[in-house]
Amino acid sequence: MAETGKQHCVVCAWRENCAKKFRVTDGGAHCPDFTRDVTIKAVPDTDRDQQRED
Repeated sequence: MAETGKQHCVVCAWRENCAKKFRVTDGGAHCPDFTRDVTIKAVPDTDRDQQRED
């Protein structure tokens, strides 16, 4: 699984209990508490591009 390095509140392990999600204006891109939810599988960029073409 390739790690894209992108972080967003929607894929954060803390998203359900986060006290910052309504105060973060950049969608969580620079949140110091961000931890990626390992149950959400990352889709490699090449797979995303192929899905758009279908």
